[in-house]
Amino acid sequence: MKLTIVYDNEVYKKGIGLKSDWGFSCLIESSNDTILFDTGGNGEILLNNMKILDISPEKIEKIVISHEHGDHKGGLGTLLNLVKNVEVYQLGYEIFNNKIKSIRPEIPEKISENVWTTGRLKGLVDEQSLVLINEKDGYVLTGCSHPGVDNILNTAKQICNINGIIGGFHGFNNFRVVEDLKFICPCHCTAHKEDLKKAFPNKISDCGVGKTIILNNK
Repeated sequence: MKLTIVYDNEVYKKGIGLKSDWGFSCLIESSNDTILFDTGGNGEILLNNMKILDISPEKIEKIVISHEHGDHKGGLGTLLNLVKNVEVYQLGYEIFNNKIKSIRPEIPEKISENVWTTGRLKGLVDEQSLVLINEKDGYVLTGCSHPGVDNILNTAKQICNINGIIGGFHGFNNFRVVEDLKFICPCHCTAHKEDLKKAFPNKISDCGVGKTIILNNK
């Protein structure tokens, strides 16, 4: 399973025209599906980065929106003009055209082979995360972690053993919650990114537009 960061506050792969902006989007590619998790805040920036990264919108089969904030959903309208017959997993109630199937997951459920949503997790802002399973172990992909990293991980661990976490962690600072993980990749709205790097120098991976991650259990 391959992850590509398409939208983030920082650019990882510099010098090729990729743009950073406040927001998040990550493409998930497997032998079974192509899923876009969040769509960033600006459709033009999203499509610019996708074009440079050689990502065709037509190949996207499912779109997952972590929560209803503009920096995670802002590019959706622009993207939907270019995709066909996709499923959109969202917590909101937006109605799309008859070619777009809207699904509102309230509980953990499998949305593709080796990909689960946590369903709606309650917080100051309700949010869903994804659990990406490689063999028996998994990785969590988060938007902003408004419901809390501990809450998200506890829910994910009901699905499978968790090796790592990728995405925005918001104001998370209870680092004991992630000390047993093998891989930590803080992105977008992570307030204590530098502190995480100091606490787990051998586990931390930088994020940014153009970053690719191949999930494995080593």
